[in-house]
Amino acid sequence: MTSSKKTKMLVLNGIVAAMYLALSMITPFAQGPIQFRVSESLNHLVVFNKKLMWGVLGGVVLYNMLFSEFGWLDVVFGGGQSFIALGLTAFISKYVTDIKKRMIFNTIFFTISMFMIAIMLHIAIEVPFWLTFGTTALSELVIMSISAPIMYLIGQQIDLT
Repeated sequence: MTSSKKTKMLVLNGIVAAMYLALSMITPFAQGPIQFRVSESLNHLVVFNKKLMWGVLGGVVLYNMLFSEFGWLDVVFGGGQSFIALGLTAFISKYVTDIKKRMIFNTIFFTISMFMIAIMLHIAIEVPFWLTFGTTALSELVIMSISAPIMYLIGQQIDLT
């Protein structure tokens, strides 16, 4: 990759991180046992370009560092959860070439990996693990499912590769 391409990718990841941060800040239910972070729709960017996972991850970590009531726990668990799910989607991109199928896998990875957020909330505010896993996983499934067709249409109009 040439220097100008590296710079372009760095800038693009910075824009994605800023978008994630801004969208999280305007979301009324961005934290806790029920979360509908609109910014989670950006998780689908990794389906189009696995290098964009760093911008999404940066946005997650930055938001959790600056605004989460759970502090470092949310940085570790929230960042870890995003890293695992984004990483799995990036990994399968070599084997699953169909964008729609990758979006389905991405949604599944993010939904299942919400167990990490449930663990964090169980530690931080002593809520029941299984109930919290159910509510956070359902919240993630809803936002990722609603945003998938929207992100797919955006990907059809804008070259995200």
